[in-house]
Amino acid sequence: MIVQRRVVSAVTAAAALLLTAGCSSDGGQPSGADGSPSPSSTAAQSPSGSAAEQTPPAKGSVKAVRTVATGLKSPWGLAPLPGGGLLVSSRDEATITRVDEKTELGEVPGVAASGEGGLLGIALSPDYASDHMVYAYFTSASDNRIVRMRYDEKKPSGEQLGEPDTVFRGIPKGVIHNGGRIAFGPDGMLYAGTGESGDTGLSQDKESLGGKILRMTPDGEPAPGNPFPDSVVYSYGHRNVQGLAWDDRQRLFASEFGQETWDELNAIKPGDNYGWPEAEGKGGGSGFHDPLAQWSTDEASPSGIAFAGGSVWMAGLRGERLWRVPLKGTEAAADPQAFLEGEYGRLRTVVAAGGDRLWLVTSNTDGRGDAKGDDDRVLELRVT
Repeated sequence: MIVQRRVVSAVTAAAALLLTAGCSSDGGQPSGADGSPSPSSTAAQSPSGSAAEQTPPAKGSVKAVRTVATGLKSPWGLAPLPGGGLLVSSRDEATITRVDEKTELGEVPGVAASGEGGLLGIALSPDYASDHMVYAYFTSASDNRIVRMRYDEKKPSGEQLGEPDTVFRGIPKGVIHNGGRIAFGPDGMLYAGTGESGDTGLSQDKESLGGKILRMTPDGEPAPGNPFPDSVVYSYGHRNVQGLAWDDRQRLFASEFGQETWDELNAIKPGDNYGWPEAEGKGGGSGFHDPLAQWSTDEASPSGIAFAGGSVWMAGLRGERLWRVPLKGTEAAADPQAFLEGEYGRLRTVVAAGGDRLWLVTSNTDGRGDAKGDDDRVLELRVT
């Protein structure tokens, strides 16, 4: 694998020391086995020594509050700006647009859009208030990679993105299964969901970056506490990860596409094997981590996920619906519940908007399925 090595900043190095100090001694995993804070950090939250978790109601609700933007072409990633504003990436046009102001920031150079590849996930730097950096995952002519660009809203429309700085490269690319979701976790580290690019053997190969969840510093180095020495690989045995979200206890969840039988929602533990291609769905056998929920592929084909109100919310592409999965710890507290079935067509991205609100991005202009109209939109939802 080819990884661009960079010198980690002093701020990142300090964070690394803190994270390393909090890691266990049995393989370098974070102090909680599932990536959650150590027991000592939560014990003070209740007199019994462990914080009680409230289980959300078995049934919830969804209401579309407003349409934020329409007329979008192949939208994929969404990043809310501090204080308001939404950035949306276009997979095929390789542009990033501030949709609340209908202002195009600019085109990301080096994107080679083809098949399921192109300009995919975007995320804001943890230090965005000072550095104004926007991170992007995209397919180039040779690989999938992550870059960062400075956003200067004072410049004219179309010229607001600075030159891209390549943070990480060498993720396998293909016509299909390019993964593409990126997000900064509560630990300040950068996580990326990748696909196996149609080569199923990559998922079980821990030396490959395909079919994995990756965890790295903001500069693209292996993050302190990762389960495998000097590696950005955080979990493996995935087919095509396109959803990443954390609950209010800093536990990571991920969605991924199945092949012909089961799509999955997984609770992620560092170093665990999620089974592909040997296993798809639950009951994969010893050594494989079973999903906490699964769906037939015509009901889901999941992309983005978000956490709100004690539940994971999962956008379905082929399923054309939004799924609610109430959680009890890292297990489903009740059966998944579907909303918006067929109302807005294919659903690509869902992002927490604070409190009981979500942002939802449709995906009807990506060349797949039967389009509901000739454009895509961003919606604001109220959920319980």
